[in-house]
Amino acid sequence: MDLLSLELIGWLFSVVSGIVLALGILIIGAYYVRDGTRGYIGKRILEDALLFFIWLLGLTGGVGVLLGRAWSRPALELFCWTLMVLLLMSCWSRLRVAPPPRNMRALRMALFVMPVVAFCIATILTLRSETALRVLSG
Repeated sequence: MDLLSLELIGWLFSVVSGIVLALGILIIGAYYVRDGTRGYIGKRILEDALLFFIWLLGLTGGVGVLLGRAWSRPALELFCWTLMVLLLMSCWSRLRVAPPPRNMRALRMALFVMPVVAFCIATILTLRSETALRVLSG
């Protein structure tokens, strides 16, 4: 039994990754137009390029699932693992620097992160299922 349908996985990852990439391009464009921020963008270019690549991997994996390509399974699984690790690291670093008491901030972060992590785990388990292996075998 599959946890999620492959069509849902393909569409959701394609649409969400596309939206995130478009928003990222708009935000970087807005920063570039403002005076005094070009140095800031220059210092963060490697980080932004890496994030762009990660979200591009999610878009590519989602489209690959929709097209039934074999390479989409490892691409989307790598994207899910990377997304989970980055989310947890970001939450941990934000929680560490927050002033006490941190209880409500931790609860808000958990309410945001847990559904994303659960969906990523469900996606990984679905991509490893026999149905996905048959459909996405190439």
